[in-house]
Amino acid sequence: MKEAEVILLFKCLSDKSRLHIVKSLAIEDMYVERLAERLNLSASTISFHLKKLAEAGIVSSYKTQYYTMYSINPEILNTSIIKLIKEKPDDAAIQEEREAQYRKRIIDSFFEYGKLKSIPAQRKKERIILETIVEAFEYNRQYTEREVNIIIADFFDDFCTLRRDMIAENLLGRKDRLYWRI
Repeated sequence: MKEAEVILLFKCLSDKSRLHIVKSLAIEDMYVERLAERLNLSASTISFHLKKLAEAGIVSSYKTQYYTMYSINPEILNTSIIKLIKEKPDDAAIQEEREAQYRKRIIDSFFEYGKLKSIPAQRKKERIILETIVEAFEYNRQYTEREVNIIIADFFDDFCTLRRDMIAENLLGRKDRLYWRI
């Protein structure tokens, strides 16, 4: 489900009359006049709300003899809210581009000629710096503490702090004096 559809769904369900219509249709399929009678609303008001609910995909209609019957669409209403929220936003590419520009700006600010000038105070910025440094390590290879220190020292003199922070951020693993990239 696209982000615009999710917004439309939530907007439709945020109206009290529409919510009552959906609750009534959850019990049984109905036609406009019956819904109007049950909810004490005019038929034109019910028709208006049913049109909005149909646009959001919450209800659907079918013909029976002389009546147009309305029913809820269980596939839409059975979707969990978490699943709807986790949908990738329509502007995901723009957000990813902004994130890439932010990362580049942080790296350019804290690195000079491949050396780290200082450790950022903000955790988010430090994480970006640590992710940049950990790229010097290979996956599926174990390093001794001395090898780790030498690699990190190429970036910054205080290799102990960076090594500890990389382990704390789960970028490096450590066991029995051996280190590896996670």
